[in-house]
Amino acid sequence: MKIFLLLPAFFVSITATFVSYEGNKVYQLHPKNEAHVNFIASYSEHAHFDFWSQPRILGLTTTVMVHPESQDQFVQALFKEQIPFNILIENVESVIQAERTRHSQLSKLDRGRISFTEYHRLDEIQAYLQQLSEDYPDIVEFTLFQSTYDANALSLVKIGQRTVDRPVIFIECGIHAREWIAPATCLYIIQELVENEDNRNMIENVDWYIIPVVNPDGYEYSHTTERLWRKTRLPNPGSTCVGVDGNRNFDYHWMEEGGASSNPCSETYAGVAAFDQSETIGVRDVASEYSAQTRLFLSIHSYGQYILYPWGYTSESPDNVDELQELAEQIEAAIAGVNGTRYTIGTTYNVLYAASGISPDWAKGSLGIDLSYTIELPGGGQYGFDLPASRISDVVAETFEGIKAAHSYIENNVSKANK
Repeated sequence: MKIFLLLPAFFVSITATFVSYEGNKVYQLHPKNEAHVNFIASYSEHAHFDFWSQPRILGLTTTVMVHPESQDQFVQALFKEQIPFNILIENVESVIQAERTRHSQLSKLDRGRISFTEYHRLDEIQAYLQQLSEDYPDIVEFTLFQSTYDANALSLVKIGQRTVDRPVIFIECGIHAREWIAPATCLYIIQELVENEDNRNMIENVDWYIIPVVNPDGYEYSHTTERLWRKTRLPNPGSTCVGVDGNRNFDYHWMEEGGASSNPCSETYAGVAAFDQSETIGVRDVASEYSAQTRLFLSIHSYGQYILYPWGYTSESPDNVDELQELAEQIEAAIAGVNGTRYTIGTTYNVLYAASGISPDWAKGSLGIDLSYTIELPGGGQYGFDLPASRISDVVAETFEGIKAAHSYIENNVSKANK
């Protein structure tokens, strides 16, 4: 491991420091048949449409943000196709402004401290992780590695004895910048494993390797400039559009089966080549280094309440689908036992959409980590990605119960999982 501006053309406008989403509406669509699903999918590459969720399963809703210029035409098309819908957010900018107001009213913690009543910036996250490594040197190792385009760095936290003969649970969060609840969840997992004595049994026989913010450039940019930014921040040659979808940039069936876009302005742009982003190179190098030990790979996202396993590039199921389903059901039951939050389980392709070059597919297909998942955390009611800070503690706490269930499975099935 190494130690170490431009915006989509039609979607938003810049006012003062922040990008404005004034007049953008969020629609919830309720497709009733395959024709509806296919019609909705035809808008996926349109610059005025940002799909926040697009499940394949009938009965689940599709959520999309639409630019003001396209709203009338879109609504007319929905009526024509007889697709039921409702407006989830009347004006996205008002929701984001309310979030900024809440953040401005929060008191800043001392450097090296963390809370789950607010979303933390990158420097606060890294200061906390550094402090943990100093306070608990016997069980925590913190490393900054893989510098990025904006001169940030990825963080790796190793928790446990950190020896080559112990199974590893590998977790990565925050590959999509706007999904703030994902890094918060990684931080909560870290805090509970390290600072909560009641959870010390979880590091007795298993080591944990966690990257809390895979996309630090995008994460910072979503705080300072464009709240709903998703991709990395590396400029694309020959295009005015910036960034790559890191979760389409892994070298396993990259750009296959319509599961990613070759358009640099698309939210699912896969890049010029697999692993052409420093962020995914960083994940690749660390995950590859410890792949022989890793028994479980988790990629934490939001939003939608899904527990997804490979494959994303094809409708076929992996050979160990029964085991993947079994563990997913155990995780789901543990989460539901806290607040009643339910998750939909299945393969990425069959539950959501085709998605090629994603990290869990790569972890399973290239590294041979049999148990690989995406966990899509809840959104905030009508807020979507803008989960209110007041809900952080509930989401991270119930998610940790699912992590406990995953740990128990790995700990109790180490011999079975050995390669």
